[in-house]
Amino acid sequence: MKIFIWLLRIAVAFILINTVIMHKFRATEETLYIFETIGMEPYGRIATGIVELIAGILILIPRTSGYGALLGLGTMAGAIYFHLTTLGIEVLGDGGELFYMAIGVFVACLVLVIIHRKQILLPFRKAKSGR
Repeated sequence: MKIFIWLLRIAVAFILINTVIMHKFRATEETLYIFETIGMEPYGRIATGIVELIAGILILIPRTSGYGALLGLGTMAGAIYFHLTTLGIEVLGDGGELFYMAIGVFVACLVLVIIHRKQILLPFRKAKSGR
């Protein structure tokens, strides 16, 4: 089980960090199109990139992987929302690759959130018990 969790964490972090470095921070054609279409270029692209980078790093650190997964889950929920409401499944003839990758990362982050739910809820339990 530990190997599966590590492989999942590495895969999700790789996708998040790679997408940021290769697309969002380089302002590729498809990334510019996406963020111009949803009216968030350039600030939304840069902010989303920073959030995804932080999520990817947090996922790789065992003590914070649950929080990174939660952050990734929220970011991918936003991506899926914009695909379904504004962009469409296919973006610039990609055959839906970006959409399906967002769904895959969303599901993987959801699995990580479930696995690390005790880690995520721990601060709330401490606050409730008065520690």
